[in-house]
Amino acid sequence: MKKGILFSAGLLVFLAFSCATNPVTGKKTWALVPNSEIFASSFNQYGEFLKTNKVITGTADAKRVENVGMKIRAAAEKLLKSRGTDGQLEGYAWEYKLVDSKEVNAWCMPGGKIVFYSGILPICKDDAGMATVMGHEVAHALANHGQQRMSAGLVQQLGAGVAQAAVGGKSAETQALVMQAYGIGTQVGGMLPFSRSHETEADEIGLTLMAIAGYNPETSVAFWERMSANSDGAKPAEIMSTHPSDETRIANLKRLIPKAKAEAAKFGVVFK
Repeated sequence: MKKGILFSAGLLVFLAFSCATNPVTGKKTWALVPNSEIFASSFNQYGEFLKTNKVITGTADAKRVENVGMKIRAAAEKLLKSRGTDGQLEGYAWEYKLVDSKEVNAWCMPGGKIVFYSGILPICKDDAGMATVMGHEVAHALANHGQQRMSAGLVQQLGAGVAQAAVGGKSAETQALVMQAYGIGTQVGGMLPFSRSHETEADEIGLTLMAIAGYNPETSVAFWERMSANSDGAKPAEIMSTHPSDETRIANLKRLIPKAKAEAAKFGVVFK
């Protein structure tokens, strides 16, 4: 038990000195692994993914993905420069690829490596819909969500060590029950809400980015309504999901749109 207490105290001290200020939100976030290390791994994985999947090049859609991506990137640079945090973009290597897949999805790896699957293009419908998705994905990279998720995973593992040490003298059955409860509790009560908060944060930042880039943030609602209709309700309950429900997400977007427009107005972008 004494070892567990000492380990817990050491863990708290370690976490206290392993935080960084997020360049977009200004919040203190975990940064247990440096971006220099994460980016190197991310870029390598991205390269391997592109080698083993069909990348669409030279088409109108491929050019649209790249053009919208560049506009959202420019908006991000403007936003960070206005806050004096543009230096945080050091090491980013933005890339936007369209990949042939029926999957209705898009993603961004740490450091700005973005993939759009061709299956999401009909849902995007137009450049504004694409900007909704692109803004969201770029926001994940800007907010260092990959770094935070990796850090949270490490904390979860360290916590498991604390729990194991605390029940080390108990019966095998008791140890198994405690560790099972720890796993379920940290997943449902910690990791999943943590992931959903990232999605909501990326929606908010993404709205601002698309607005600064000149895309009306009101169009984001129509995009997510199309996404919701496409899913036919085949999604897990929000509490068991890494993402907010479509209803929650749409309600949040409607609430955040005025703020995004106000931010865009600071850069001379005004919507009627």
